[in-house]
Amino acid sequence: MTAHPPHTPPFRDPHLPFAKRIDDLLSRLTLDEKTGFLHQFTPAVERLGISAFRTGQEALHGVAWMGPATVFPQAVGLGATWNTDLVRRIGEAVSKEVRAMRARDDRVGLNIWAPTVNLLRHPLWGRNEEGYSEDPKLTSAIATAYTQGLRGDHPTYWRTAPVLKHWLAHNNETDRATSSSSVRPRVLHEYDLRAFRETIEAGAVAGVMPAYNLVNGRPNHVSPYLREHLRAWTDEELLVCSDAGAPSNLVDHEHYFDTHEEATAASLRAGVDSFTDHGTDSSQMVGRIRKAYEQGLLTEADIDTAVRRQLSVRFRLGEFDPHADPHAGVKDFDTPEHRALAQEAAEQAIVLLRNDGVLPLAPGTRLAVVGLLADECKRDWYSGTLIHRSTPLEGLYERFGAERVEFAEGVDRVRLKTSAGTFLHVLAAEDGEDEVRGAEGALDPALLAGRTDLPPLTTDVTGTEFALIDWGEGVLTLRAPDGRYLSVAEDGHLRASADQPGGWVVQETFRLEPHASGHLLRHIGTGRHVTVAADGVKVADDNAETFELIIAERGEDAVTRVTSEADVVLVVAGNDPHINGRETEDRASLRLPAHQERLLRAARAANPRTVLALVSAYPYAVDTSDLAAVLWTAHGGQAAGTALARVLAGDVSPAGRLPQTWYENDADLPGLLDYDVIGSRQTYLYFEGTPLFPFGHGLSYTSFSYGDLTSRVTEGTLHVSFAITNTGDVTADEVAQLYTRAVDPALPRPRRELVAHRRVTLAPGAREELTFEVPLRAFEFWDVTQGRPRLEPGPYELLAGASSEDIRLRTTVLLDGEPGAPRPVLQRGLDGADFDEQSGVEIVDRTRTAGDAVTAGEGGTGELVYRDCDFGGGVSEVTVTVAGEGTVELSLDGGTVLAVLQVEESESGPYDYTTLGAGIVAEGVHDVHLGLRGPLRLAHVGFSG
Repeated sequence: MTAHPPHTPPFRDPHLPFAKRIDDLLSRLTLDEKTGFLHQFTPAVERLGISAFRTGQEALHGVAWMGPATVFPQAVGLGATWNTDLVRRIGEAVSKEVRAMRARDDRVGLNIWAPTVNLLRHPLWGRNEEGYSEDPKLTSAIATAYTQGLRGDHPTYWRTAPVLKHWLAHNNETDRATSSSSVRPRVLHEYDLRAFRETIEAGAVAGVMPAYNLVNGRPNHVSPYLREHLRAWTDEELLVCSDAGAPSNLVDHEHYFDTHEEATAASLRAGVDSFTDHGTDSSQMVGRIRKAYEQGLLTEADIDTAVRRQLSVRFRLGEFDPHADPHAGVKDFDTPEHRALAQEAAEQAIVLLRNDGVLPLAPGTRLAVVGLLADECKRDWYSGTLIHRSTPLEGLYERFGAERVEFAEGVDRVRLKTSAGTFLHVLAAEDGEDEVRGAEGALDPALLAGRTDLPPLTTDVTGTEFALIDWGEGVLTLRAPDGRYLSVAEDGHLRASADQPGGWVVQETFRLEPHASGHLLRHIGTGRHVTVAADGVKVADDNAETFELIIAERGEDAVTRVTSEADVVLVVAGNDPHINGRETEDRASLRLPAHQERLLRAARAANPRTVLALVSAYPYAVDTSDLAAVLWTAHGGQAAGTALARVLAGDVSPAGRLPQTWYENDADLPGLLDYDVIGSRQTYLYFEGTPLFPFGHGLSYTSFSYGDLTSRVTEGTLHVSFAITNTGDVTADEVAQLYTRAVDPALPRPRRELVAHRRVTLAPGAREELTFEVPLRAFEFWDVTQGRPRLEPGPYELLAGASSEDIRLRTTVLLDGEPGAPRPVLQRGLDGADFDEQSGVEIVDRTRTAGDAVTAGEGGTGELVYRDCDFGGGVSEVTVTVAGEGTVELSLDGGTVLAVLQVEESESGPYDYTTLGAGIVAEGVHDVHLGLRGPLRLAHVGFSG
């Protein structure tokens, strides 16, 4: 007998289109199996030979959480390179390391949760390090490059599948799971959506992750924008993955739904396809989905739609075609090319903010290096474990020779004396017990436990001298002489056990609290005070020890000692990415911590040739007037120190550019929860003050001239060209920036807006002509009167230069467009959220599923203005659609109140709307002013008669 080969099911046939294969596979899955696909950790279906799958591999600037990997500069540092080609190559390297790591550890996933495209609207946002820029155009350009590198260039199979974070308008960690971002239509379409849209339209994105917050009163995880906007931008299936724990937040914290079944069903119908909740335990979420289905809140078609989107990603990743997957054998990990790329990225991310000629350093310079970041190579929450590391001090030793470099860290060296007269003491650890947090890899590093294998602190008559660093806001760390930080493990004991501060809840930070004649030492992670017990030093709820702080040396004294005889002093200051500004914690101020200001003052007083290098995840407000030079770099990854040394020495001319505005002081900032970038004049687009350093700023060791600006418009595109010449004597990069400005707009428009840029390398005397094609849609604004974008006709200025304020060339173009018209209020009325101006008003959800309304904010009083409302030949009645209780007052052109519409006390809910009417006489074109009094919601205003 002849044996027949087993039948190959269509979903295994690589010759069929993915859509047909997915249809076939869906038809073979049971409802229970499909339901199981909706959790982050999807189980295997052994009867069909389908493997388990998980969404979510962090890889923001290198593979994170899964052990050693190449670590590139933080995302904000990649934004500072303004170099899309570089960032694309980094994406390629990261995705190859993902593949190589997965080959030896199947916990490593191919669905990459990166990049973060939230705009850096507010510099106090704790997660500033994760974004690329405050500008949507630059953000989308860098994000597109990174996703293209992550995806790979094979036409069918993706190397990894990137997911954009965090949809939408998410720039605050304070109350992030319950706060609502009030985003008017113009800000939504002209600002927040743009970075997502342009990246998704480029075609290398597999999905998005909704943010924890609400937008206009509605949680992002049930946002209609997922359907109305996101899925309208591409024909590809997009996988929407919830943020961790966010599905439960809908009930537990936001109280938006009464039951988890309702919440889960609403999320799924809104477009969430994969639920990240309860860690690896899928039973809770799967149980909720099953109950929602049984209660009729979901249909099998709803479930199929979500499963289809996950399968689409898995097919594109080659899971079902292992022999055809061109990425299956990738082994590129920690290669020489990746190491060189990490150094190139770190070099290109360095921004020279100020220079009086001291840089580059002359050969033979005697250098004093001081500062809390001088001998650090910091990791952040989304870093991998460092295979290689280079601190600024190490880089300078290597480049200039250790004999020409003096060093003082500038820590305060202290001992802690107990009330019994003894001192805290670190017992010596046995050799071979060094350990790097996270080196073994973890699906959830928040669950990593502290070390208990080392001896707890004790006390003796001599004690241990600790390095005390005050990171600001009274948050301090204590480091033992062997370099390990004091930390608290699950058993409550203090040990010198951590290589760096870190973890989801940092266990290495403390506060000194004045008490009697000394201080209590509070451990911030547990909230408990330190006490001395018979079994060692620990934290406890009672018997807090009172310590006397014995200072052996002030940090500024050490700085003065090494700086006075140096030719140049380098102060390396900045932040620890796990302290005072990180995920879960916003910053309180732009200022440098007082400890570091003390060190900077001491260095400047001792030596006027002081250079400040800021190594930080965000901008600072620093007095730079008497500094010889200032540089900034984000935490630059494994090659940070080498890169900084090469720039200081002049081996590389700096060409990084600021990706966000640096403000002079906190008074320049809006409220952290004020998302109206137009109304509160935020970012370089609208800010009318004088910044410390403007968006796009960055100096060079050479000079460039600009010339020959030309422009022409053809078939919906503006063609612009100009030339750049290196007029100095150093080969260097220049970042050419092209901005536009509406000359005579009918409503507030950006002061200037980036539409294109390019980073180029020019030898001395070299000239290059740059050409740009700018689509005319880049000149559009969102017309709230028509609910769509519109190009306003008229003159637009083109501005070419080296930053948003360093404009070298300008010309004006006259663009055709669609003339504006008064609002046709007789035909359309006024939607509450379509205002032109507001004061004291918040946008809220009209219903749980769709639409916006407006309400008075804190204080119960709000004002709205709607410009140019056309009443035609006359109206005699106004109606308002409102819910809740309160009053709407209407006037024209700011005059006397013409109508008062009041809702009496009611037992109705926030979505129970009623329509009220009142007489009014108006004709012609007027500005409508509305006053909201009380907690009512206004959805719509109509006119008739």
